[in-house]
Amino acid sequence: MPQVLEFKLPDLGEGLTEAQIVRWLVEVGDVVAIDQPVVEVETAKAMVEVPCPYGGVVTARFGEEGTELPVGAPLLTVAVGTVEPSGPQTLTGAGSGSGSGAAAVADPEPSGSGNVLVGYGTGAPPVRRRRVRPEGLSAPTASAAAPTAALPAEAAVSARAADDVRGPVAVVSPLVRKLARQHDLDLRQLAGSGPDGLILRADVESAIRSVASAPVAAPAVTPGASPAGTAGPSARAAGERIPLRGVRGAVADKLARSRREIPDATCWVDADATELMAARAAMNGAGGPSAGPKVSVLALLARICTAALARYPELNSTVDMEAREIVRLPEVHLGFAAQTERGLVVPVVRDAQTRNAESIGAEIARLTEAARTGTLKPAELTGGTFTLNNYGVFGVDGSTPIINHPEAAMLGVGRIVPKPWVHEGELAVRRVVQLSLTFDHRVCDGGAAGGFLRYVADCVEQPALLLRTL
Repeated sequence: MPQVLEFKLPDLGEGLTEAQIVRWLVEVGDVVAIDQPVVEVETAKAMVEVPCPYGGVVTARFGEEGTELPVGAPLLTVAVGTVEPSGPQTLTGAGSGSGSGAAAVADPEPSGSGNVLVGYGTGAPPVRRRRVRPEGLSAPTASAAAPTAALPAEAAVSARAADDVRGPVAVVSPLVRKLARQHDLDLRQLAGSGPDGLILRADVESAIRSVASAPVAAPAVTPGASPAGTAGPSARAAGERIPLRGVRGAVADKLARSRREIPDATCWVDADATELMAARAAMNGAGGPSAGPKVSVLALLARICTAALARYPELNSTVDMEAREIVRLPEVHLGFAAQTERGLVVPVVRDAQTRNAESIGAEIARLTEAARTGTLKPAELTGGTFTLNNYGVFGVDGSTPIINHPEAAMLGVGRIVPKPWVHEGELAVRRVVQLSLTFDHRVCDGGAAGGFLRYVADCVEQPALLLRTL
């Protein structure tokens, strides 16, 4: 006899306490295999596909797309076991119903794997989802299982019934969903202009403009009401309020903590990057057996950072205030700041000290693409020991970056532009970059920080210095 099991939103790691449903990958009545992804959620760090540890028939889903759920809240229920092809059936904890001609679902394997993250499954081959439509496993059947959920049974049934009537929304981008929520737009009322009716950001912005340009009836003024222009609840509500959650909330919390806990200081220097740019052009222009993938400026700067950290290991450390100890870290896990539609993220290149410029460049390219598409895993966004911030891509020369807590330092790189420069005793136009280092004054004094930054600048001006460490 089938047993209905409840799958709750698992702890996705790194202190994450909530996630937002972006897209359901299964419907009520679908057959799922053990460790098959059933929902795509957005956390403060990444987009994650959550696999279900049970195999069986989905009997209920909790939460519509766009709903934010805390860790431990019910996601869905699965009927595990065997459903007979005919005759009245009673599902334990899930009510009863008849299913003449219904498809059978057999589960001779163990009912659960205990895994909750993609990539850590049992290795069972994935099976193609089949739609099961017996009345006993329809949305009303799942209403009896709803008391185990955080929502009342009536609310859960009505939400699922409304979802079945209205159908899925043709939206992929979380940014589009967020924009629609901020302006109280019902995405089901919009016609998408993208492929297969996909709703794009331009469609939402057009709808917002249409709503803004529509005539609005003047509200009736009741006796005792505040005159227009006076302070009051209506005046306070006129400003746009954007919730600090998701990536924006995580960034706000981390930067605020960094400012509270880390006594940081910043030093900077201008460097002549002409030779570095010439060396890069020579690498990328090589042909024949020496040809290879293109090397980016960021990859060369990252390689320079790993060489500098080998000389000044105190900057690749963290502070344990409970033990009152400075912990110097043996591996360099190099983070780099990347701006995406979801906000600022810092993907991490693992074991950067063991990589050459080409390997670092390939990993940066892979992580950057994953960041843009929102497919970075939480493990790829955590564990950094030093951060490289190339804010020059925004067309600015300098900055005093905030350290990525709990790291001890961050190197900032401005734009590389032609400037007058004294070269070999004569005034010349050279390609100049400003470098800045923000460091935790608890781990080192200005001498070490200045030495690190000077070495980085020397390698930028004379890339041949790196030959010493190859």
